[in-house]
Amino acid sequence: MATAAAGMPGVSRGLFRRPTAKTGFSAWITTVDHKRIGLLYGYTAFFFFLIGGIEALLIRSQLATPAGKLLTEAQYDQLFTMHGITMIFLVVMPMSSAFFNYLIPLQIGARDVAFPRLNAFS
Repeated sequence: MATAAAGMPGVSRGLFRRPTAKTGFSAWITTVDHKRIGLLYGYTAFFFFLIGGIEALLIRSQLATPAGKLLTEAQYDQLFTMHGITMIFLVVMPMSSAFFNYLIPLQIGARDVAFPRLNAFS
């Protein structure tokens, strides 16, 4: 009788249940898979790359004419600094982490990165 119930679909098997895969947004946020973490880093870096591009367009718009009146001097200085910080700390560094997380375990033949939960938390 137990073998007949074990072969039937939809019957609960207690301890020997198959784990179900998470799907959707929560699966991406709680993942410990190095490929997904690398993709999340890449998406974030690309988003901030677009923000940095908008900042660069504002800077170049100010410099398009000899007497640019789009920004004040203080705003221009702040935007110039913010553009540099955005591109280095919010684009270049996460993009390098994206490549490291995605490619290095594949290149060295590792199944996963060391401390995957800590990696996902970062």
